[in-house]
Amino acid sequence: MARVDLAGKPIIITGASSGIGWATAIACAREGMPVVVAARREDRLRKLVEQIASEGGRALAVRCDVDSIDDCKRLVHRCTAAFNAIYAVFANAGYGFERPVHAMSDSELEGIVRTNFQGTLNVLRPALDAIMKRPATDHRGHLLLCSSCVSKIGLPYHSAYSLTKAMQDHIGRAMRLELEEFGVHVSTVHPIGTRTEFFEKVKTLSGGDRISPTTPEGMMQSPEVVAKAIVRCLRKPRGEVWTSTKMRWTLALATAFPEWGDRALRKRLRAKLEEQRESGNVQTPPGNSVQIAAQR
Repeated sequence: MARVDLAGKPIIITGASSGIGWATAIACAREGMPVVVAARREDRLRKLVEQIASEGGRALAVRCDVDSIDDCKRLVHRCTAAFNAIYAVFANAGYGFERPVHAMSDSELEGIVRTNFQGTLNVLRPALDAIMKRPATDHRGHLLLCSSCVSKIGLPYHSAYSLTKAMQDHIGRAMRLELEEFGVHVSTVHPIGTRTEFFEKVKTLSGGDRISPTTPEGMMQSPEVVAKAIVRCLRKPRGEVWTSTKMRWTLALATAFPEWGDRALRKRLRAKLEEQRESGNVQTPPGNSVQIAAQR
């Protein structure tokens, strides 16, 4: 497949106020893409637009809560009004929290599904309508969904998050095949642990230190690593974007051999709990509802 010249092709990025979204906006702008950055924290978006402009890029900040269908429609309209078209969308907004399944409230589960999964659709649907108005070519447009490496496995205490990431993974794969004939590429992005404010928010929303197994410190990556991988995918579209071959094969084995996967997770979980006991900081996520102050 021929490489895509990204210069002049507008992209919408949700969850752009920090982390992977922020880094991806800068990376795309450096490729010459007009960037529309969206999130709920307008002050952060303005700083991002200023940084992009200082490097000679073009960017527009739009306050958007992906839970709101109207906000998402307005976001798409602002992009087409400012840049005359949409080429790509990176649906990146989302959050996580830890809770054992039996202690999770209906409102907690509904809330994370509404933002991480339904929020993805809220953005993709109007964006796709706009993309389909572009002339039919092999590279008509590109939809990217920020899933996760945990989309391939149910993570203890973190199951609600991994559920929503799996939902994104599944619809992304279906859409990839459904839209192929129309020249619209669909990719799912599967980051491993990334050094962003995400984990601090998880800790805050969960009422204590993390219990679920985490990416080993030696494998943690920067958001810029993910951003570079996304740009490579935009230039040369592919179905899944991974930044760790080791993690990809580990999860493939855990899926193919679930008993082995359970043993590995059990070992990591027990080690995490023992570490907390030794430090005297045993945390068990409470069953009551949490106030969701998530990154979107």
